[in-house]
Amino acid sequence: MAKTREVAGGGRAVEVAPERLEGWFARFGARNDGVRSTLLGPDEVRVTGGTGVTATATVPFGPLAAEGEYPGLEVRPLVEHALVPRRIALLLVRLGGHSVGIADGGVVRISRTDRHLVHGRSAAGGWSQQRFARRRAGQARSALRAAADDAAEVLVPRLSEVDAVILGGDRRALDELREDRRLARLFARAEPRVLALPEPRRSVLEDAAERAVAVEITLRGP
Repeated sequence: MAKTREVAGGGRAVEVAPERLEGWFARFGARNDGVRSTLLGPDEVRVTGGTGVTATATVPFGPLAAEGEYPGLEVRPLVEHALVPRRIALLLVRLGGHSVGIADGGVVRISRTDRHLVHGRSAAGGWSQQRFARRRAGQARSALRAAADDAAEVLVPRLSEVDAVILGGDRRALDELREDRRLARLFARAEPRVLALPEPRRSVLEDAAERAVAVEITLRGP
């Protein structure tokens, strides 16, 4: 499993499964004339190749219990940290649907998924446009209320059982849900990273469960 995306400011980010992390960094060194140094920090680990290319891993479920700068490749603390089994709550929301679940080691154990009808924007003008906008706003409110209800019923009662909360989907929709008092503890536990994903459904939830435990590494040139 390795998902890649372009990042702001140049470079690209790749998601690497914990069990493939050590091999990924070994191949990074082989492609970049070895490794000059590794900088371990509580929130990120930066590996600099001989060519000057850097691979910066964001520490998931931090902080990392190791700090310091080392010559060559020294990512064992990150690998060991990433391999720790964790139980994760997932909240995935877009206006067209939502999916919530509890995953162990990247496998979904408990879930609830629902789809919602929210019409797209209309190009019509006048009163017709205003009526359409009001209807769409009502559909959006209903969709978000349903997502909040399911999160409150499925995830909130199990917060004491999970190690972390991962969010995914549309950031604006998630921000709307933050206003629901029932979900305050859920959002307080959420990791900073928000997974980009399509309209939530069960297959998307399963993919998100795997991605949630992956380590995101940003590659930038010299």
